[in-house]
Amino acid sequence: MILISNGDAEQISKLPLSQFEKDIVQNKWKSSVVYQYDSLDALEFELTMRTSIVKSANALNSSAVTFDTFENSRCNERLWSRTDNGGFQLRSGVLPSDGISDIFQNGRYYAFECSTAIVIVLYKAILDVIHKETFNNYFKDLYLRDWNSDSDLRLISTYNNQEAYPGDVLYFKNPDHDPEKPEWQGENTFKLADDLYYGHGIGRATSEKMISSLNEIRIPGSTTSAYLSELVMHPDFEHLRKLSPRESRLVVQNKHIENPIVASIGTKTYIL
Repeated sequence: MILISNGDAEQISKLPLSQFEKDIVQNKWKSSVVYQYDSLDALEFELTMRTSIVKSANALNSSAVTFDTFENSRCNERLWSRTDNGGFQLRSGVLPSDGISDIFQNGRYYAFECSTAIVIVLYKAILDVIHKETFNNYFKDLYLRDWNSDSDLRLISTYNNQEAYPGDVLYFKNPDHDPEKPEWQGENTFKLADDLYYGHGIGRATSEKMISSLNEIRIPGSTTSAYLSELVMHPDFEHLRKLSPRESRLVVQNKHIENPIVASIGTKTYIL
């Protein structure tokens, strides 16, 4: 069920949504879970972000990046410095927007694990939605490794995979993975559509294919199957919405949000 705090829920049908976004709204309407939003803009922003996340996940899948362990990770040394634990630190003087964009444009220089792919996709999705200058001001000193290292993404966790929607992060766990291949103890994925996921290292696949791929990397003789865990994560969409400055126009699939009320605190700008 969807609730809008100001009582505008009946106006949802008037939003200029794509069919992809309408399907998300319809499924949330039918859910027994109550999804509450402060305004129609808040709902529309979430839908826009979910669209952008799926688009960015597909773009990374189509890029030339490769899968490898933290020990063997690689990056474009012109823009990033590889750290001892396999992460990527943005070099001084490089704009965060340029660093993220380069991964998609020059993927042949990059290799990383699936958890690193998650944060890269999320940063690209955010960059494609909010103003570039806002992105560069807020996500300074980018460090890419996993969501435990990238707290500025402010990921929200729930534990019910039946309430996952396109754009959410889900985890396929492989409890009996080959101990010599710890990178395959599970697969971090994005939900792209009903029973379609993207995980760096496996690619786009159904849940059955994700599980069968992980089962091929188990302890010999194991009968304990990989499975989709209950963990579901997504960025704090409302927090991201409040980052966008008045001068920017939110543009995804020809959708625009203009002239919000703005307050600035230090170097950061917030929509009220």
